[in-house]
Amino acid sequence: MQSNIPALAPGLNLFPTLKPPQKTLTFHQISALLITFVAYASFHASRKPPSIVKSVLSPEIQTNSTSGDGGWAPFNGPHGTHRLGELDLAFLSSYSIGMFISGHAGDRLDIRLFLVTGMLGSGILTIIFGLGDWFNVHKLGFFLGVQIVCGLFQSIGWPCVVAVVGNWFGKEKRGLIMGFWNSHTSVGNIVGSVVSSAVLEFGWGWSFVLPGILIIIIGIFVFLFLVVNPEDLGFEALGQEIEMSAQIESNKSLENSEKVESDDAGLLPSEISDSSGAIGFLEAWRLPGVAPFAFCLFFSKLVAYTFLYWLPFYIRHTAVAGVHLSDKSAGILSTIFDVGGVLGGILAGYISDKIEARAVTSITFLLLSIPALLLYRVFGSISMYTNIGLMFLSGLLVNGPYSLITTAVSADLGTQNLIKGNSRALATVTAIIDGTGSVGAALGPLLAGYISTRGWNSVFFMLILAIFLAGLFLIRLAKTEIKGKLNEGKWRWYSVTAQ
Repeated sequence: MQSNIPALAPGLNLFPTLKPPQKTLTFHQISALLITFVAYASFHASRKPPSIVKSVLSPEIQTNSTSGDGGWAPFNGPHGTHRLGELDLAFLSSYSIGMFISGHAGDRLDIRLFLVTGMLGSGILTIIFGLGDWFNVHKLGFFLGVQIVCGLFQSIGWPCVVAVVGNWFGKEKRGLIMGFWNSHTSVGNIVGSVVSSAVLEFGWGWSFVLPGILIIIIGIFVFLFLVVNPEDLGFEALGQEIEMSAQIESNKSLENSEKVESDDAGLLPSEISDSSGAIGFLEAWRLPGVAPFAFCLFFSKLVAYTFLYWLPFYIRHTAVAGVHLSDKSAGILSTIFDVGGVLGGILAGYISDKIEARAVTSITFLLLSIPALLLYRVFGSISMYTNIGLMFLSGLLVNGPYSLITTAVSADLGTQNLIKGNSRALATVTAIIDGTGSVGAALGPLLAGYISTRGWNSVFFMLILAIFLAGLFLIRLAKTEIKGKLNEGKWRWYSVTAQ
């Protein structure tokens, strides 16, 4: 993903010592990694307020230690949780639609400016939502409208940051690098939860205004210092060159792998033309592995975003050791899930690099997350220690494959040998995979809002069913990976054991 007319970030002109040869390639790689990390963390921080304020907006659970004020219209009626679910649907639906559009557009626009536009727009809309508290707004249409427009701006972020990292780093160790890098999702959730919870007592509007201001400030920093491509500073095109050289060195193995994938996965097109331009939308769908991982992410994000938007509400309305926590305490406690997610993303990336099998790693995490969620639902309310431990484990296993698919897998598929090193396909492939996942992300919180009125056991059943379906979509790809590694002799320990 690269701009047609690249413009150097103005911050580097203000500080010439940041340019080569004063600063090395490694310095700029780290800079790109850190800037995009902070940028997308701020996106997620600004998404977190709706989940934190749910228990304030919704009908109050009456306990011996609390006396609620009845919530906030129009979310405090008998169908309050339904309205909250519809609010999540409005944001995530526009986000998923915008994801397909922004990924396609990002291949043709100046990425830095496009990313900054998304950040500034997201910040302004988040602040406007919070102003609903200060101006005593109770119209559902206002909140839905703000969320719809905000979702469109938020959708700009992901294809942009993934493409920038893909430009600066080759495929080697990509899973581990992106495992660390993708912890920005969980870090952003943690920051958003802590900031929003800390100011909740002053009014729920502040829980939106502060994260909105934060992403605007970071957006200005991104405008000043983000360098999109190594070529902009005179370096070689790392991602593209590495992929092209890998193709030359492994023509034979590529032919074999193409045959295996076409036989087993049935997804490989006969030929995808080489082009320096952006790859077509339908053409990207036909790339091997894109469709299965996209539909797997549909169900994975359904689960992850249900936790993102409803976990603080669940904790607030579920007694832990016989005690209902306050809104602030529930919001802060929910960050344990994201702490586990940080480790899960890193661990999934490291394991997938070691065994060189993304699908096998993802399906393993998915299968292990099923008993983890069952344990959390059954035993999480016994004590605070069991709640924290099982929440951490659930976050690790749920976010592991979600993190892996949205980063390393997207980058792998977007720069694979079949498209002859055309790294400009990266944003389109990323948008397809994460856009499809975002449809599931929109559906999950909506279903949780409706199903929770029938009991939380029903919600957890929905989550477990979604995880099971996510795993089904990767079975054929995992089978192909296992066959390939055994044929190459890379999993000799397995071959010896099997004999």
